[in-house]
Parts: sequence; structure tokens; C-alpha cells
Amino acid sequence: MKFHIAVDIGGTFVRAASYPDSHLKPTRQIRVATHLPGKAPLQRIFELVSSVWPEGEEVAGIGVAAPGPVDPYRGIVLRAPNIPGWENLRLQEAMETRFNVPTAIGNDANLAALGEWKFGAGKGHHHLLYLTISTGIGGGVILNDQLLEGAQGLAAELGHITVLPDGPLCGCGQRGHLEAISSGPAIVRWVGEQIEHGVQTCLADKPELTAKDIAEAAKQGDALAVAALERAGRFIGHALAEFLHIFNPSIVVLGGGVSRSGPILIEAIQKAMQERILSPQYLDNLILTTAAWGDDAGLMGALAYTREKHK
Repeated sequence: MKFHIAVDIGGTFVRAASYPDSHLKPTRQIRVATHLPGKAPLQRIFELVSSVWPEGEEVAGIGVAAPGPVDPYRGIVLRAPNIPGWENLRLQEAMETRFNVPTAIGNDANLAALGEWKFGAGKGHHHLLYLTISTGIGGGVILNDQLLEGAQGLAAELGHITVLPDGPLCGCGQRGHLEAISSGPAIVRWVGEQIEHGVQTCLADKPELTAKDIAEAAKQGDALAVAALERAGRFIGHALAEFLHIFNPSIVVLGGGVSRSGPILIEAIQKAMQERILSPQYLDNLILTTAAWGDDAGLMGALAYTREKHK
């Protein structure tokens, strides 16, 4: 039996799993910290892949979901924002040299879209839009049963659409991007600013405020927390309306931790989409849902990618 190995690289954790052909349940899955004192992230990844390698079995290919802009055609990570030194990293070449197995590299959000379309919430759809809302905001698009990658593999950076000109500074260096307003850290930053301006909230005493804290406070009815989720949802909904105009999907899948903040966020997204949509036909039979695979969407996308490339 042939096996495929899937790897999902994040700024905090790296996960890897080995899958028998035609199976979605891994024989082994391990998660480790991306950064460890005295050990380079690439070495961590090598060790992790070795630890899930099926002993005595044939590995047909490795699929890697990598963060940041990625050139999937040449297997190069152009820049990983949360991994220092990862610029123009020839990751495919490094993996194939180390393991002597064909390796396919793709952007993590693009591959998460592929995973949800192939194995998750998007099964049966021919046109899918995926938006992950977490530490950053990324995206992926399936059009006519094909993953949209673009001329250089850089397509679908949906978190970097400008929704508020001259707005907050994004991590990429530009202002007013969706990521700078509706990502987890952006929501936390906005709440912190309101607290500094004297807005009353149960969150004021939190020493290390997180987006999850805000979501929990919103469920308890805290007015500032509710306002924060509604604001983030409004901008996400406005951006999604623009994406519907461009891609006309039949399903929108939301992934990442912030997407699980509850009905306050989802209702704000839906309302904002309706406000900005060009024609109601764009919303006819449109499904808006959360990722079936949750945090494993990237891993499942890496699996789908390697199975497609290394049959």
C-alpha cells in the first residue's frame, strides 16, 4: 500500500501526518512547536516528517502547506512572516534532497480551500471560496473544480484587500487591509484602544487579552466585545461581497479560530454582505459555513495536493 505524508507549517506549530492511499484517517499524526532554541525550523520539519514516516512502506509523495507567499511551481517559500530567515527558501528542493520523495509545496490557505473542497464542507461544489480568519487572514478559491493559483502561484491573498483606505497598518506594511481590521490580533488591538479611551468592559482586567476572550465576553453580553465582533464581521462581510462579485461561488467556507466566535460575528457578516451585494442573485442558494476540518483543513489540503500531484 502506498502512503502520502502531509505537512502543515504554522508560525507556532508544525503538524505532519502519514495517510494510507484512499484513507483520510492518518496512521500517525504529530504536532510540534515550530521554534525551539538551538534548532532551526527546517530541521524541526525534517525530524517531524521522519517521525511519521511509515516504516517499511512506500511513500508516493509529500505535500506541504506553507505560510506566506509561495511559488508552488518552483517549490519556493518567498517569505514566511513568522519564521525568521525564510525568504526565497527552496523548500521543495530541501525536502526532496532529504527524503528522496516527490514533494509539492503550496500556500497554506490555498491548500486549506482545497482540503475543504475535496474532503470537507465544500464536497460536491464546483465553485468555492475559503477565508481563514486567525492570526492573519488568508484565502483560497476553487473555480470549475480547479484550485486558483495564478500565473506565479500567488493568487487569492484575500486578506490583503483594502477595506478601509488609510486604515490600520497591516503586517505586510500596507494600510487598511482586511487582515489589519478583522484578524484576531486586530480585534484585540481595537478593543485595547477602546479600553484606553475609557470604554467600560469586563475585559479591562485581562492581562493578556485574546480574541477568544473577546468572543467569550460577547457571548456573556459585554457591549464592547459585541461591538468588536460586529465591527470585524462588518468588514469581513463587505470584503466577501466583493469576492462574490469576482468569483461567484456557491459556498463560502470560513476557517480559523476567529470564525468560531459565534452567531454575533456570523450575523454581522451576513448583514454586511447583503448591504454591499450588487444583485441579490449572488446570494441565491449561497451557503455560508465554517470549515468542517477546523484546524486540520491545511493538513487535509496538503494531503489532497500531494495525492493530486503524486498519483
